[in-house]
This record gives sequence, C-alpha cells and structure tokens, in this order.
Amino acid sequence: MNNTTNKVELIGHYGGDTTHAMSAWTSTTRDYDTKKERMPGLLKTLAENGHHTPFEKSSLHFLVDTDIATHIHLIKHRVGVSVNAESARYKELKEDKFYLPQDWQGIDMDEDTDWYQHLLWFTELSNKLYHRALQDLTPVLGRKRAKESARFFKTYNSQITSDVMFNFRSFIHFQKLRNDEHAQVEVREVAQQMLQLVQQLPDNPFEHSLKAFGYGPK
Repeated sequence: MNNTTNKVELIGHYGGDTTHAMSAWTSTTRDYDTKKERMPGLLKTLAENGHHTPFEKSSLHFLVDTDIATHIHLIKHRVGVSVNAESARYKELKEDKFYLPQDWQGIDMDEDTDWYQHLLWFTELSNKLYHRALQDLTPVLGRKRAKESARFFKTYNSQITSDVMFNFRSFIHFQKLRNDEHAQVEVREVAQQMLQLVQQLPDNPFEHSLKAFGYGPK
C-alpha cells in the first residue's frame, strides 16, 4: 500500500499559554486574574530572552505514520521528546505500508521507466522477500529470530506508526530543526502538519506561545 504523504494525528494535549504564564509567575504571584492581560508580553519576553523552562509545562501528543528514514529524524537531536514506535522485532508487519517521493516521477532511468517506478518495484520485491523469509526462517531459527532478522528486507521507505509526545519547549526545538528549508522534505512536511494541527486547536490554547517563538498564523 503506497502513500504519497506521511500522516500526522494530534491525539492529545495538555496546558497552553496560561500554563506557561502561571509557571513563570511562580516566583512572584500566581494571581492570574490580575495578570492575564500581561500574558502575551510575558511569553514573548521569556522566549526572546531564553527563559524557556516554563514552556516545558505543556505537552503535545501525536500519532504519526512515517517512512523509516523520517522516523530516524524524529528520534535524532531530541530533547524532552518521548517516542515509541511500531517494531518488526515483536510482530510481523503484515500491512506493507510504504512511501514514494513524488518528486522522483518523470526522472528517467531508461527509455521506458523512471526512478519512481523502479523504487516501487524494488519496494514491492523487498516486501515479498520479507514475508517469504519470515515463513522459511521460522521453522529453523524460531519465530523470534525470524521476525527480528527478516526485517532486514524492509526498505527505508517502509512506513511505521510512532507515538510521539513533546513538551512545548521540545516541540519548538523540533520545529526549528525540521520545519526549515534545509531539512529533508519528508520530515519538514511532518513538522508542518504538526504545527498546523496545534495552530488549529479549538480556542487556540497555544496562540501566544507560538507567536512568541515566531510560529503564529502567517
């Protein structure tokens, strides 16, 4: 089952602007009613001056379907991020999900086919070999070893599901790294989807915190 995009779902969140402001006001007074109008300015000041600890008090919880190469980007350079991913070591990946880059279409390998088509063929062959190896290795090596070694046939464009939770500070760190023109296209698209989902939350609970770091609506 080939896909043209990696998919992101926001499955939960906690906190927001008020949570961040209240955390910052702990050292003075947490009387929100008398200070709430100062909240946007406070959050902007905190962000601009590197006082980011209060932004750790909120969380954003995503479920993502990504190719393995993009999954590796999710777990690299992470601070304050919890990731738990589907593993072919513990189960057979019966649903052969994989990603195909659209910008490969039309780039010829030979007179009859382009690189997109060759990647499709290669991926389908790899998936067939994965299932066949698992079947043939199991009686000899046992189910556990068969599962963990047959996955060597799975390609980097195979898609897996990951459960990813950020605190808000780590979410901003991820956006700065991956929602950037220099980031790989696939992980940049994941970061953009995540940002849009947070921006579109009912009542916009992270509105001023996003603006403080330059991620408000364009």
